[in-house]
Amino acid sequence: MNQISKFDRPVAGDNKQMEWVSDVAAEMLRKLGIKYVSLNPGASYRGFHDSLVNYLGNQDPQMLLCLHEDHAVAIAHGYSKVGDEMMGAILHSNVGLMHGLMGIFNAWCDRAPIMVMGATGPVDAPLRRPWIDWIHTAKDQGALLRDYNKYDDEPRSAEAIVETMLRANIMAQQAPKGPVYVCLDAGLQETPLKEGEVTIPDVSRFQLADPPPASDDAVAATADLIEGAKNVVFMYGRMSAKREDWDRRMKLAELCGAGVITDLKNRVAFPTNHDLHIGAPSNWVSPLGQEELMAADAVIVFDWVDLAGSLKPLAPRGGVPGKIVNCTVDSYAHNGWSADHFGLAPADIPVLADADVFAAQLLDAMEQKLGGKSRWDGSAKAKPEAPEQAEKAADAKIAPRDIAFALKEAKGDLDLTLTRVPLGWASDAWHFEHPLDYMGNDGGGGLGCGPGSAIGVGLALIDDDRVPVAILGDGDFMQGGSALWTAAHYKIPVLFIISNNRSNFNDEVHQEAMATQRGRPVENRWIGQRIDEPALDLAGYARAQGVQADGPIEKVGDLVAAFEKGLAAVAGGEPYLIDVRVQPGYSSPMVTRASGEASTGTAS
Repeated sequence: MNQISKFDRPVAGDNKQMEWVSDVAAEMLRKLGIKYVSLNPGASYRGFHDSLVNYLGNQDPQMLLCLHEDHAVAIAHGYSKVGDEMMGAILHSNVGLMHGLMGIFNAWCDRAPIMVMGATGPVDAPLRRPWIDWIHTAKDQGALLRDYNKYDDEPRSAEAIVETMLRANIMAQQAPKGPVYVCLDAGLQETPLKEGEVTIPDVSRFQLADPPPASDDAVAATADLIEGAKNVVFMYGRMSAKREDWDRRMKLAELCGAGVITDLKNRVAFPTNHDLHIGAPSNWVSPLGQEELMAADAVIVFDWVDLAGSLKPLAPRGGVPGKIVNCTVDSYAHNGWSADHFGLAPADIPVLADADVFAAQLLDAMEQKLGGKSRWDGSAKAKPEAPEQAEKAADAKIAPRDIAFALKEAKGDLDLTLTRVPLGWASDAWHFEHPLDYMGNDGGGGLGCGPGSAIGVGLALIDDDRVPVAILGDGDFMQGGSALWTAAHYKIPVLFIISNNRSNFNDEVHQEAMATQRGRPVENRWIGQRIDEPALDLAGYARAQGVQADGPIEKVGDLVAAFEKGLAAVAGGEPYLIDVRVQPGYSSPMVTRASGEASTGTAS
């Protein structure tokens, strides 16, 4: 049962009415249904902070104190992954905002809705304290993030706060979704409300529009293409975590007899153990998936991240010969500042629509065309050979893929939600069978997101029987590791497994590629990369923040017992960390650049 509300209870006051302008912003968060706000405190929003505590009673929304602004954003980002429900994050003035910008960029690239609140000023110069208020005042804070958020504003009155927050709520949650930023003037926050100065309208009258459907012509053309095709491939990308959408995607694939490709950049969109799933998901389209694409005469793409990049390896073979239907509304978010629009992919039938709405429309059209009779004959699409765990002595050193096998053995009947997996993840050894089995990566490739995002997922699942498990690299963990204090303080149950190779190993591979290209010693790839001598005491770091921890685990024979102990603790409502010392290497190849071209790097 959710016990978050028992933490940080304020002394009850008699503040029943809105008396200060900052009370209006707090009231709007409540009316918009924001349950939680993660924050690192700052004097620039002290009025707003007081309103959350003493006007709202630290409830609906409830604060989650963080030790760094980046964690505050990452927690809200992770929370949104479970059900696309928006959470709030509050950042102090310009300096706090600058700390949180990496998290906002991650959320932007991941198209994740977050209500980010900030502050500045006082804007009225005579109200500023000497020195500190001056350096914490900026004329246009929104300029710091305007290129990678959906909307920003700095309202100048209590009445303007109401409209700004109503608009921000809609902008964040309408596709393509993303973070929004509302900046509150410190002087305005601390201004008394005049009687009758503001009336908050009925928030239910400011609803989100339905996600956009495809045109009738686009649906009909796609249905005709599928009907006439002998080999159909679906690429399921950014899609809903709702069970009804998941079931609809399965039904559509089975009805059309289509092979399905998914990846690890997004939440799981289709069961990876289904006979129609092609290959194993990774950050790149697998060789098996590439062969299926080359053999397809119809490729239907549902909001795939970086379609052009996924098709690029096939260019030397003439590219995908079949017709491509590309369904996405992501172009609405594209601008010239960031290249997160990726390469321009071919689209024989472009479809400007929500991916799951389009899937529902296609299902209706194909049921009519086929009379409900499935084209799938029950045969399996291309699969990697079922991996077997190599026999190892109990005292053998641990390879990254050993984590997957040991976790599978240790979990028993528990339903796990993997909040994140590292580059060394053995996806061929682990299947996703439920829309909450895997939550995708950070979106923007910014290290330090993993711990906070996992806590956000754990918060969203706190009333669920599922057990959140974050499998993180040591580099990512150490840049965001102080987020663990928030999990400990609020007892947010997450199992953190650190796949600790004591290196920034991704960059070791890149340095090896450089050395190979230039004819220089590859043996030097580790310099400026290794995190060793001394090795970090990750378990001690976790315990110092109040999180139970184990490790370092260095032998294969000790993994299962350690995972069983950790899973039991998390199932009982506590966060837990396990430091697993792994040998450097990857379970599947990564992509590096050599001579300006994409190439496959080393793996082990």
